Amino acid sequence: MKKLKLLSLVLFIVSINASFSYSQSNIIRIWPSGAPAAIANDSYAEKSIERNGVVTSIEKVTDPTITMSLPSRETSTGAAVLICPGGGYSGLAIDHEGYAVAKWLNDNGIAAFILKYRLPSDLIMKNKTIAPLQDAQEAIRIIRRNATLWNINPGKIGVLGFSAGGHLASTLSTHFNDKVYEVADVTSARPDFSILIYPVITMDASYTHGGSRNNLLGDNPSDEVVKFYSNELQVAADTPPAFMVHSMDDNVVPVKNSLNYYDGLMRNNIPSELHVFQKGGHGYG
Repeated sequence: MKKLKLLSLVLFIVSINASFSYSQSNIIRIWPSGAPAAIANDSYAEKSIERNGVVTSIEKVTDPTITMSLPSRETSTGAAVLICPGGGYSGLAIDHEGYAVAKWLNDNGIAAFILKYRLPSDLIMKNKTIAPLQDAQEAIRIIRRNATLWNINPGKIGVLGFSAGGHLASTLSTHFNDKVYEVADVTSARPDFSILIYPVITMDASYTHGGSRNNLLGDNPSDEVVKFYSNELQVAADTPPAFMVHSMDDNVVPVKNSLNYYDGLMRNNIPSELHVFQKGGHGYG
């Protein structure tokens, strides 16, 4: 009888641990053997900024990762979302545009993957303009390669981006086929949908976010590079559908960014939604 009780206790503990390990976050390195075209720099180190014991922002990312958070198998819808926090390409608002969003997605049966992407810097990369896109492409491929293992439908993997993270999400949505690194297999990097929240879309100096543009492209980018990263000009027939949210009174990223991207989607007959609120400002997560 004692052995039976002990066995029951062990099985109970194992079942709890199994359930917990399935739902807890796991950190996956995107480039275990080193990021493509990286420059070694021992003086350049990642920095976390905390508030009341909570990491709210991350700067100087050198080792990009995805933090995986899965819903229970019972509540899973099979959908997954790669989350790109904003921060002007100088930092990552990892809390309210990352962790909090992942929890909300999990509560709705959606697998969440928070992307800690490299922030453009000539100090650690040979071409700073493509590093975030490299990380985003490979992150989608990692999720799709492991879809069966993680109880994900490989045809329901989307990307969600806030502010400059919205620029990265729309860049991924329009440049998913671009060869920006040597890919190990034929796994697609195309998101099946995108969710763009007060996104930076353009690099046109007249209505972009200046900080994002300068950090990504530098002070004097060529017209060719500006056009390449102005994603309203890159929408094509295979660009994924988008759900977009912006505010008219956003004085950081003008609403024209979303309006022009949505116009490109409409011209290409891509089913999408744009919600523009009169008030809301910027950075609400």
